[in-house]
Amino acid sequence: MTGHPVRLLLADDHPVVRAGLRAVLETEPDLLVVAEAATAEDAVARAAVGDIDVVLMDLRFGRGMGGAEATAVITARPDAPRVVIVTTYDSDADTLPAIEAGATGYLLKDAPPEELAAAVRTAATGRTALAPAVADRLVNRLRTPGTSLTRRETEVLALVAEGLSNQAVGRRLHLTEGTVKSHLARVYAKLGVDSRTAAVATATDLGLIRR
Repeated sequence: MTGHPVRLLLADDHPVVRAGLRAVLETEPDLLVVAEAATAEDAVARAAVGDIDVVLMDLRFGRGMGGAEATAVITARPDAPRVVIVTTYDSDADTLPAIEAGATGYLLKDAPPEELAAAVRTAATGRTALAPAVADRLVNRLRTPGTSLTRRETEVLALVAEGLSNQAVGRRLHLTEGTVKSHLARVYAKLGVDSRTAAVATATDLGLIRR
């Protein structure tokens, strides 16, 4: 790593969370918080300035762009900073889109301060830093691909869990009702269930969709 401190951008819509992250990270002599952003759009714009090494990105902002979407925009640029997701959500429905979008790290907000600092340093060198629970689940997905839901199946089931009908799910995801039914049939087969309620309950227990 170069001689300068790792320069950080904190992106979270809660001022208290940003203040907490800043307080933890600025006790480390090799880490420097140079900017904060309250929206994902602001984070994208600030990351483009060129003086940021690592962005700590929340997944959910009040409105507008989400954290995974912002991560994809940030990491698509040449010489982009690394992005570490820092969130309360650890379901597959959250982790997979963020990692697919280019996040180098994924941490939970209850991580100990030393784990957070270590993850930032790891990400700054271009290596992956994952919360243990997230890493375990990704490894399990690779070991048992037959029971893993695809991203689209996860999206469909998450909307079913919100109480949407097949028709409404189709409208939201721009799919035909028949395609939604096909996705659900595959979900039922993978999870060994035969109803929407059982699919939602099982997927929630397995951490595939959020509680």
